[in-house]
Amino acid sequence: MKLHLSVEINAPVTDVWAYLEPLERHTDWMADAVEIRFHTDQHRGVGTVYDCVTKVGPLTTVDRMTCVEWDEGKAMGIRHQGLVTGTGRFSLTPIDDGTRTRFDWDEDLRFPWQFGGALGERVAKPIFLRLWRGNLERLAAHFD
Repeated sequence: MKLHLSVEINAPVTDVWAYLEPLERHTDWMADAVEIRFHTDQHRGVGTVYDCVTKVGPLTTVDRMTCVEWDEGKAMGIRHQGLVTGTGRFSLTPIDDGTRTRFDWDEDLRFPWQFGGALGERVAKPIFLRLWRGNLERLAAHFD
C-alpha cells in the first residue's frame, strides 16, 4: 500500500526540522503513535532503532523502526519491521523564499495475513489517509 500526503507549514525548514528531529516527540502530533521506546543509545540519525506502539481504532501493534535515511534538515526515512512492514519517509522543501515549508510524507506498507494482507491494505488505505491528514494538520497547527 503506497500513500503520499503533504502539507504546507508556516515556518522555515530549519524550524520544522528542529521540531521533527526529536523522534520521541512524534507522539505529540501523530494520533496513532502512542509511545516510542528506543533500543539504541542514539536517538537521532541513521541506525537509530526504536519501537513505536501504534493504535488505529481497536488495533494496536508494536512496530520496530530503524532510521535508514537522515539528511539533516531535508529528509528522514525509516524501515518498518513487525506485523506491518515497509518504509516511510518525511521530506522538507523550502517554499515562498524559504519562509514556509512543504512537508511530504510517503509510506509503502505491507500488511500480514493477520490484518487481511492486500485486502486489508485496500480497506485500511482511506482510514490511514484520513488519520494521517489529521496528523499533518496537527503538525502544521503547531507553527500557526
